[in-house]
Amino acid sequence: MKKSISSLTILFFLLSAHAQKLKLPVAKHRFIVIAHRGDHTAVPENTIAAYQNGIKNGVDYVEIDLRTTKDSVLVIMHDATVDRMTNGKGNVSDLSYAEIRKLKLMDKRKDSTKTYVVPSFEEVLKTCKNKVHIYLDYKNANVQQSYNMIKKYGMEKQIIVYINEPFQFTEWRRVAPAMPLMLSLPDDVKTEADLDKFIAEAPLDLLDGDYSDYTPEVLAAAKKLGIPTWPDIQSANESINWDKAIEMGFKGLQTDHPRALIAYLKAKGLR
Repeated sequence: MKKSISSLTILFFLLSAHAQKLKLPVAKHRFIVIAHRGDHTAVPENTIAAYQNGIKNGVDYVEIDLRTTKDSVLVIMHDATVDRMTNGKGNVSDLSYAEIRKLKLMDKRKDSTKTYVVPSFEEVLKTCKNKVHIYLDYKNANVQQSYNMIKKYGMEKQIIVYINEPFQFTEWRRVAPAMPLMLSLPDDVKTEADLDKFIAEAPLDLLDGDYSDYTPEVLAAAKKLGIPTWPDIQSANESINWDKAIEMGFKGLQTDHPRALIAYLKAKGLR
């Protein structure tokens, strides 16, 4: 009698086949530090200055948020509107690139007389090439256009893509099958079986989500499958949670305080 093949065995072969053709960006450190929207402790988020600060302070990745203007230019802005981060108003998708470049980008929580502009994706690629990896939070853009720009600068091996919607996952796998894709851990994934089922439906390469969403069982299961888990820990007082995250076994974190986190990791002998 023929033995049936378990779903876990099928999952193993699927992941193994994918891993053979896919390589994550080469890591320089044992513990990965991701600068959330760049290192924006002293400058506005998602600016060239924030990414340059991240590079200077030795982060592994700068996280950026990709959107598209009315005239199909790829730009960086977390929110769908420019209201919070600039002196203008309106949806990014309703404004031309020229209109967006005229805006003053600022952090309204800080008193700053310096002027910053909304960067284009191309400017970010030029800034980061051969200096730091990019964690691309894929908000609203054309996959083919985005990937063409990445290829133009030869940065296919410097980028991971965070997926926000199911159709984005499908499209990235179609257009750029070797691009590492990251998804957040769903709220209902609490056991190894839950994780196996989730990954069977979407064979991802990395896991995100809030660090507090992970159970020891899920973290161990991800490690067994060879899937890095680099969750979010960013907040104003995140440092009070760093010890806990390290004790849980994470080997990477996305932070709002990258310089301080790096100093902490060095003091612990982890970087």
